[in-house]
Amino acid sequence: MNSEIPDAGTMAASVLQPDLTVSVEERQMPVPDPDQVLVRIEAVGVCGSDVHYYRHGRIGGFVVDGPIVLGHESAGTIVAVGSGVDPARVGERVSIEPQRSCRVCEWCKRGEYNLCPQIEFYATPPIDGVFADYGLIQSDFAHTIPDDMSMESGALLEPLSCGIAAVRKAGIEPGSSVLITGCGPIGIICAQAAKAYGASEVVMTDLLAERREIALRFGATRVVDPAAEQVPDASFDAFIDATGALPAVRSGIAAVKPGGCAVLVGMGDDDMNLPVSTITAREINLTGIFRYNNTWPAAIAMVQQGTVDLDSLVTGRFGLAEVQHALDIDNQPDVLKSIVEPQR
Repeated sequence: MNSEIPDAGTMAASVLQPDLTVSVEERQMPVPDPDQVLVRIEAVGVCGSDVHYYRHGRIGGFVVDGPIVLGHESAGTIVAVGSGVDPARVGERVSIEPQRSCRVCEWCKRGEYNLCPQIEFYATPPIDGVFADYGLIQSDFAHTIPDDMSMESGALLEPLSCGIAAVRKAGIEPGSSVLITGCGPIGIICAQAAKAYGASEVVMTDLLAERREIALRFGATRVVDPAAEQVPDASFDAFIDATGALPAVRSGIAAVKPGGCAVLVGMGDDDMNLPVSTITAREINLTGIFRYNNTWPAAIAMVQQGTVDLDSLVTGRFGLAEVQHALDIDNQPDVLKSIVEPQR
């Protein structure tokens, strides 16, 4: 194993406790399995799921019942490799696809490895994430990024992958019209992805004027205050919800044309009262997304070609000792993406 691992054998990590307090701890330095690489983590985006675990201690059936390291939107530099990995990878700048599947089940075999029943995903209990100095990932899920791509953009390829997955599910193609509810970070990223896939009309809604103004800078062709204006019925090819709020989901489904698609991305209630008669009569394809698969090549190309701007989403940078503050400010209107820099 090639290595630049510090002699001390320990690293710092920001840890969420079951009582939902956050503190920096010393942890044992991880050692890569034969098919893994060790990455010095240089940028980690704060995700809505990190905030949800911090505030509520659970997402659905995933419960914080022991100490866990949050953070899964990450990039860094390979500093060591397992025995089965080419040593020449040491020194590569990489974006981490933060999941590990079994690779042999029916879903993995058909390329839908995100649906693998044995999936292990960063920062989803009990799997640790990478608000830490170092992290491990299988070598083929450490995606090399260009030298001219920032580490922040490398980290944000992960939420962009969520946007790509949503846009693919929605069937966006050149000339499509799409309604996106929610002008937070994931809504903004979905809008950029929709434009990159050729959508000619991207209408976004949000209750906050500050968020709507931001959306106009990142791909929205029009913004709507849902408290003051109702989106026309059956007027869009596709609908993507990035709020999880029932009123937004119901109004969005009503806005879909016959034969169109509705994709639920936002984390909402486990059960919702949906307009089934509308879904049935219009043959609306209603689905959700569970993360992503096979998205990193497209995400890297979009950033390289300039069709998606991730660097401009960054509104703050924080060290490991400031993770709790970064989680606390997530709901401020002027905050899009906070970046944790473990090496800071």
